[in-house]
Amino acid sequence: MIFIKSLLKQFLFWMLVFAFSRLVFYVYYWGTLSTDNIDVIDVFYSFWYALPLDISTASYIIIIPFLILVIQSIWGSKWLNYITLIYSFIIIVLYVMIATAEIGIYDEWKTKLHYKALNYLSHPEEIYNTASTGTFFLLMTILVIKVVLYFWFFRKFIFTKIEQASNNLIFSIPFLLITSILLFVGIRGGISEIPITQSKSYFSKHNFINLASVNSGYSLLISTIENYKFKDTNPFNFYNIETAQETVNDILKVDVDTTISILTTVRPNIVILILESWSADLIESLGGKSGITPEFRKLEKSGILFTDFYASGNRSEQAMTAIFAGFPSTPITAISHNLDKITGLPSLTKKLENEGYSTSYYFGGELMYGGINSFISVNGFDVIKEISDFDDGLPRGKLGIHDEYILNEQLNDLNEATQPFFSALFTVSTHSPYDQPMEDVIGWAKTRNQNGYLNSAYYTDRSLGEYFEKAKKQSWYNNTLFIIVADHSHDTYNHWPVYTKDYRHVPMLFYGDVIVDDYRGKQINRISSQTDIAGTLLSQLELSSEDFFWSRNLFNPTTPEFAYFETGEGVGWVSPDGYFVYNNTIKEYQIMKIEPHLKDSIVKDGNSYLQVLFQQFMDY
Repeated sequence: MIFIKSLLKQFLFWMLVFAFSRLVFYVYYWGTLSTDNIDVIDVFYSFWYALPLDISTASYIIIIPFLILVIQSIWGSKWLNYITLIYSFIIIVLYVMIATAEIGIYDEWKTKLHYKALNYLSHPEEIYNTASTGTFFLLMTILVIKVVLYFWFFRKFIFTKIEQASNNLIFSIPFLLITSILLFVGIRGGISEIPITQSKSYFSKHNFINLASVNSGYSLLISTIENYKFKDTNPFNFYNIETAQETVNDILKVDVDTTISILTTVRPNIVILILESWSADLIESLGGKSGITPEFRKLEKSGILFTDFYASGNRSEQAMTAIFAGFPSTPITAISHNLDKITGLPSLTKKLENEGYSTSYYFGGELMYGGINSFISVNGFDVIKEISDFDDGLPRGKLGIHDEYILNEQLNDLNEATQPFFSALFTVSTHSPYDQPMEDVIGWAKTRNQNGYLNSAYYTDRSLGEYFEKAKKQSWYNNTLFIIVADHSHDTYNHWPVYTKDYRHVPMLFYGDVIVDDYRGKQINRISSQTDIAGTLLSQLELSSEDFFWSRNLFNPTTPEFAYFETGEGVGWVSPDGYFVYNNTIKEYQIMKIEPHLKDSIVKDGNSYLQVLFQQFMDY
């Protein structure tokens, strides 16, 4: 029958679309196979392991065409054909947009397109700025070609124009019932007791292959559903909430409320320099290759380097809430995207303003990206300067003003600032498209993108060296504490999987003449994270950090050692006794490096931490 043939052809069409889109992804990132030592056979296997989710997604998509066909089998109105065409075109465009966006974000994020990323789509000009011009237009070309190709193929080979009804209820009723059952089975992934999840497509030890195997449309749909689901229910409900809260209280319990003072004064000026995308692999003292950041290495000799320090999240806006509010990053979504919630967060800035500090924040790009602007504004900075607030003549790239110039602008302004001051600066040059104004000096990386990243880090490092040479000549320098910390990490020549602690390992350095002599050149090896900056700093200023529930004082020898980081789908937990990563989407431990007799206790700590954290996020 024409109705069955039409539906079957549409189903096969979508299966081909999914497979071809996956192929385009592989072709675009073909170089990753060699850099990550991936066997090509895994690529072929991925098309097989992708089938269950592809079938489920195709079954979802053809529900509307199926219902139209049921109606046409009874009532053969020709205009229903146009509804099928319009619907199919819209879904083609949406799916191609999702698949193409994933090509664009993978190099930076190493993830599927998820609900959190949708917040960026409201600022398309910023998306354009973060990519090189060539990359942007290449992706736009891929998008247009795929839409035209898919729709042309659909019109010519798939679409069946229904001219008249069958007028046969003996056919229509069984067609409705049997096909409905088949679609239901397809959507849930078979007739087994447990319905399909994204874990069905996970089979490789390489996350690149696993992510490519997961259907892009299905992944985004589930991410969106999960995001709305937690408005009423905590998706990380591992234990009874009272039990989880008790565990967290024990984790954060401090036996002795004391601190080692490492400053010569309790009211220093404070400057936080937030380095875009700086991985620990850029720092020789943290295991990185030499020659990438030689100026940072010089600074270490007079500063305090935190060697076991981790980024709480993997996006810039997550870093802002971790640093200035001491609030850990959450999976699924970022609290900075929720204006109603960020107003309830504690504020390091306001705390310092109450003590007479003048405050300022500098960024060479546009702060609206990722909701940073709303958080920084709510945080209470007296002065907030972004790209539009600076002279148009300052040299800039696609994403913003180059680091050396924005650093110089802050220095000039601080000479006029009321002391004590608290000033933050967020660099931009180590973000793609890496168009810093410097000839490349590093060329040993295997890919052009990696060389671009390393050279941009070299440039920012050089800018830091120049910055401190100028800062030392200022009258306020001797009374200033500088905190240099990364916002998050980045893919490096080591190609750590994004969910590992190696990927989340970032540098933090306390620096300045205000540090007592005994601590200059020291290394602090305690496990820690960005959320601990507020508690540590306030303790040095002899101020209460009681409002910063999640933030520890790293100079209190009795504080427990651990680091939490979100993985997009779950929790990463690092402790002196081992670490694990749990993916709540696929309900599996992606990493488990803990002695068996300690496993239950440490897992309970990490999972309880995430559960209580997310509950607090929901309650804000």
